[in-house]
Amino acid sequence: MYLNFGGVQVFSLTNHGGARRAGVLAAVTATTVALVAAGCSNGESESDRAVALEPGQLLSSQELRGAPLLPSAGRSELVTYVSQNAQGDPVVVSGSVSIPRTPAPEGGWPVISWAHGTTGVSDICAPSNDTPDGPAHDYLGGVDQTLDRYVADGYVVVQTDYVGLGTPGGHPYMDGGTEANAVVDIVRASRALDGSIGDQWYAMGHSQGGHAALFTAAQGAARAPELDLRGAVAIAPGNDTSATPQYLAAGTPEVAPALAFLPLIVLGAEAADPSIDADSYVTPESKPLLTAARNGCVAQIRDVIGSVPVDKAFAPGADIDKLVTYLKKQAPGQLTLTVPTLVLQGTADTLIAEPGSKALVQSLCGNGSAVAYKTYEGADHRSAVPQSFDDAEQFFRALQAGETPAGLC
Repeated sequence: MYLNFGGVQVFSLTNHGGARRAGVLAAVTATTVALVAAGCSNGESESDRAVALEPGQLLSSQELRGAPLLPSAGRSELVTYVSQNAQGDPVVVSGSVSIPRTPAPEGGWPVISWAHGTTGVSDICAPSNDTPDGPAHDYLGGVDQTLDRYVADGYVVVQTDYVGLGTPGGHPYMDGGTEANAVVDIVRASRALDGSIGDQWYAMGHSQGGHAALFTAAQGAARAPELDLRGAVAIAPGNDTSATPQYLAAGTPEVAPALAFLPLIVLGAEAADPSIDADSYVTPESKPLLTAARNGCVAQIRDVIGSVPVDKAFAPGADIDKLVTYLKKQAPGQLTLTVPTLVLQGTADTLIAEPGSKALVQSLCGNGSAVAYKTYEGADHRSAVPQSFDDAEQFFRALQAGETPAGLC
């Protein structure tokens, strides 16, 4: 395994098969921090500074093993790369790259940059850190079966873990800008890994990742003009969450199922904007929700919901306006998408309700975006992923052929 900065091999770490992922990431991060500090030192000439860290720069790669492995891939790598956080600072992000067994076509393999749904905000929730008995495997394992079909059909599938998920620092959950940064920059990093990976790519995601795909459809082409972003697919995309704080603060019995999102929202907002204090939004009775989120995944948060009184979950006197102001900026309905986008939705989804997705599409179309929308009768939040495979691939194929997909507004 190597660490590479601007084409310069800084040092190498030999992978003997027992090397721990955490140790590798710690080494990469320590080196990155040192280079950032050196590069920003005052009084040094440009030639004396350390190699600059550029978004999309590949930092490390090693063979990917275990649960995250997609069976149809001929080569699978755990990678770390440079992206940017909400403040625009360089950060290390982890993810995976799955390369088909089939020979690359002329121009290289096309790329699908997959953005995963909500797993949590703790490092153990990172998809590349998944294990068969991992806390998020029930979701990730199912999604991987669909992603493997894309690899089998000749797409490179890259999967970001997102900023702060699997690497040091907080995860800015549902922060559209940092999601898009991570989704774009792993495509850049993958092309440094293998020269047969082409520049044509697609953003795709589910739930939180659908939210990320929409922000990438708005910002991705401008962020990486050297790449050819053809389109995006958003499955049951996360929508406007700005009404959630007031809803939770009401403390009525129907709030209970939504309590799992309280720690995710406030911890995510704090990671994006440190002036937002996550602890100020919870009470002593609901503090276990934050503890569960900081140490576990969604399943562990749900395990403690039953012990939290709904009328004592949201701290009285908390600065709701500040949180709402931040969340409104993450609403995808305000975006103008620059590439054709397909939104796919199950009619039986109780987490992302179909009427909300329909309204989101109407807003995007009203902003001048080219969006198609399709629903799947009886599909719930998770089953919409495999059920939408054929339509998503048909959408990609049309864009690859230079055709205009059907149904765009």
